[in-house]
Amino acid sequence: MNFPSKLIEDAVNEFSRLPGVGKKTALRFVLHLLKKEQSDVLQLSDAIKRMREEIQYCKICFNISDGEKCSVCSNSRRDERLLCVVESIKDVINIENTNQYNGRYHVLGGVISPIEGIGPEQLHIDQLIDRVKNENVEEVIMALNPTMDGDTTIFFISRKLAESKVRISTLARGVAFGGDLSYVDEFTLARSLQTRRPFESYLSKQ
Repeated sequence: MNFPSKLIEDAVNEFSRLPGVGKKTALRFVLHLLKKEQSDVLQLSDAIKRMREEIQYCKICFNISDGEKCSVCSNSRRDERLLCVVESIKDVINIENTNQYNGRYHVLGGVISPIEGIGPEQLHIDQLIDRVKNENVEEVIMALNPTMDGDTTIFFISRKLAESKVRISTLARGVAFGGDLSYVDEFTLARSLQTRRPFESYLSKQ
């Protein structure tokens, strides 16, 4: 692709580094920004700059946050007896969009994956165990993607929590095996949360 300006080319190359953005889409973004008022473009760049420099991770659940504690952990109206364990921050967003869950979260930061060289020590599993021990948690909902690595992670965590009295449940299989929560519609995800089942019954059907 030929460009009339090296500045345009550089901007297109930067935009095309974003996931799912090709050179043609990146060029459309750049040309759109050229039509905008300079103040609007500066507002966009400032928002991105501030986001990158000032964003934090919640010291309790590892969700994204504007301060030390995220909006969920700092909300006293959330049910502290329910703890939903997810792989990533985008899963928190997806579940929150269902408006069917009022508990709290714990973001692992990934799943155990021997093939990719990711072990338990690289995830926020120890912090999860500490939370279950020290907080008023009655149920841990394992809302991980229904994949082999997701199931391996659920099994590992369940073994670590075996001596606790906490109830462990998993999402109902309205979420297909091998799927990704990011691509599950909100209705299906909400139903999977509402019809979650004990981890023991899940194991018995494997």
